[in-house]
Parts: sequence; structure tokens; C-alpha cells
Amino acid sequence: MVCAISRWGHGYGSTMNIVSEILALHADMRRWRRQLHQYPEVAFEETATGRLIAEQLRKVGIEVHPGMAKTGVIGILRRGSSSYSIALRADMDALFIQEQNRFEYASRNGGKMHACGHDGHCAMLLGAAHYLANHGRFDGTVYFIFQPAEECRAGAHQMINEGLFEQFPAQRVFGMHNFPDVPVGHFAVKAGPMMASFDCFEINLSGQATHAAMPHLGNDVLVAAAHLVTQLQTIVSRQIDPADAAVVSVTQIHGGNTWNALPDSAIVRGTFRSFKNSVRVQLEQSISHLSQSIAHGFRINADIRFNPENPGYPVTINSPDETTSAIRAATAVAGTDCVNITPTPSLGAEDFAFMLEQKPGCYIWIGNGNSAGNCLLHNPNYDFNDEILPLGAAYWVKLVENELAD
Repeated sequence: MVCAISRWGHGYGSTMNIVSEILALHADMRRWRRQLHQYPEVAFEETATGRLIAEQLRKVGIEVHPGMAKTGVIGILRRGSSSYSIALRADMDALFIQEQNRFEYASRNGGKMHACGHDGHCAMLLGAAHYLANHGRFDGTVYFIFQPAEECRAGAHQMINEGLFEQFPAQRVFGMHNFPDVPVGHFAVKAGPMMASFDCFEINLSGQATHAAMPHLGNDVLVAAAHLVTQLQTIVSRQIDPADAAVVSVTQIHGGNTWNALPDSAIVRGTFRSFKNSVRVQLEQSISHLSQSIAHGFRINADIRFNPENPGYPVTINSPDETTSAIRAATAVAGTDCVNITPTPSLGAEDFAFMLEQKPGCYIWIGNGNSAGNCLLHNPNYDFNDEILPLGAAYWVKLVENELAD
């Protein structure tokens, strides 16, 4: 059965069930997506992005509430008399990456880029909002959540702290992310853990500085840092149950500023991830214990901080009933053979997890195509596949019309 849309093709496979009115929005969604791609904005700076979203929501008569978590935008669309409501969420922010693409809509904001496809997420949800406002048949309330600062800044957490679900009391919440290496025209989703937790660590090693020719007169924090980096890699391989997925990655080492002196301090930073809260706790304890032990062995001090700038992200856990709803909607749009209901969870992380701690819901992947070349997330050559825009919008629409059936 042919399910996929070609990477840069112009048609959908015969199994696709996308109404003509959504297909007619393809050009608009592509234009919005490329405008957002051309002018990317990073966490809590999404002012122009928010203006474009608010303008397009108002254009079709959707009630707009801007300014939550600084730049977030909430749209409200009500139909009929039912008190039932659901929320659909798209993330808005870009990354601090210098784009290497050379197409006409490449980033014009130096050092910033939509390298994770959030431009496409916004465009798909806007397309769904336009269709639902003009043609949607449902009974209840839809909240369109355009969330800032997903990338390491926990914008979802800030929206919740500012009263997201008190002001916009959705009973269920749904999210979607494009995913390279899931074929174009396909979805992937499962109940339970879908994305890992995400935590950061910062280990400040301090000792006695000395001349490089006289190391015996000081305490070499750089050698200690080197031992620490290698020993941190034994946590997963020797302390975590092999049946439990986990990762510890050192991503930064800073120390020293000249050739002939041993510095008095060095900083080691990194991240750890898992699919279980018990493993998450164990990883933190092991990092702390190992850092202190190595510091003691080298007669230096270790100051350890976890998530020094932002809260860590919990595990993204899909609830069973809402996953069934997501599978039903995706299957109606893409066909049974094009919905993978047993995907391997990703050790990537997602702050939509905070919303799933508050409300039952589901987070689904939509295929973006082969990752060869320019399709990898967080890659300076990445680009969202515009051909999947109607498919994503159609999924949102089918989900709303199924869950808020009139």
C-alpha cells in the first residue's frame, strides 16, 4: 500500500483522506511557514511570530489571548452548547543555530534558525484553525495553544504557572511534532513514555592554581575533569539496569586560559535523560556521588548544580484513552498502514510533558521524511517538509471533529 508523499512531490498517496478545503489552504500554510522560517525568534522573544499567529486567528473570527509566558498566544473557538473542550498545542521558538541553507526563505536573523520544525507546527495548527473556523462541525470548545520557549526554556511550565489551564480549562491536551526518519505520509504514536526526561548538570571543580612546570605545587582540576568525563560514562553502563534506557552526555568543558599555567577551576556541563522517574533520580544521585568522589581523590572541591537555569523536563507520557483518540484520527487521515502504534520512544525531550502532567493527552509524531542530507532536527541544513502541512492540519481537524462530535 502506498502511503507516502514524495519529499518534494505534489500529490498524496491514494490512502490519504484530506478534504479539499484543507488542501486549498496548502499555499497559505506554506507561506506562513516560510515567513516564520525566514524570521526565526528564540525563546520568549517570539513577538513577530506571535503577531502573525494572532493576526491569522483573528482573520477567521477566533478569539485571541496574547501575552501568556511573555509571547504565547491562545485562540478560542466555540461551537454549539457542549461544555466539553480540548486543547491543541504548537511550539513557536527557534534555536541559536546559524542556518546553512541557501534557499530564498533562509533565516535573515543571524545565528537563529527554525532547525526543529516549529515553524511547520505553527503553520499546521493555523491551517486547522482556519478550516475549523470556516467549515468545522463540532460541539464544544477548542483552545489553540501557541507556546513559546520549548527549546530548553520550559515555556510550557511557565504557561502552566501563569494559569494556562485555569484560564483555558481544556479537559484534554494534544501535541504534535515532525519527526525525520518517520516516512512522509505516516504518523507514529503509542501510549506510555514517548519522549525522555531532560535534566542538566553543572560541576564546578576548584583547586589550587600553579605553574605548569610545577604541578606538584597545586591541584590539577583539568586532569580531574578528564577523569570525571570518562567516569560519568560508566553510570549508565554499570549502575543502571540494562533494561532501562538512559543516557548521560557531557556537552561542555571550560577551564584555563593560557599555555603555561594550571587553572584553579574547571566547569563540566552536560545532560542526562531517562524514561522512568526512578531512573532519573538515580542518575542525579550517581552524578553527584561520582563528582564528589573524584574531587576528593584529587584533593579538590566539587560544587554540583542540577538544572541551574530552568526546570528539568519530565518524561512525556501519553495517556491510554487519548492515545486511542490520536490513533483513530491519524488512521482516518492517513490509513491504517501509515500509523505506527509501536514506535521506539525517543531519548529526546519535550516540555509538552508538563502539560501532560496536568491533563490527560497525547503527543504524536508526523513523518518529515528521510533524515539524509538536510532533514535532521537541530541541524543547520534542516528544513521542514512543506508537503506534509495539509496532512498535519487534517489530523488536527479530524481529532477535533471526532472528540467534539456534534
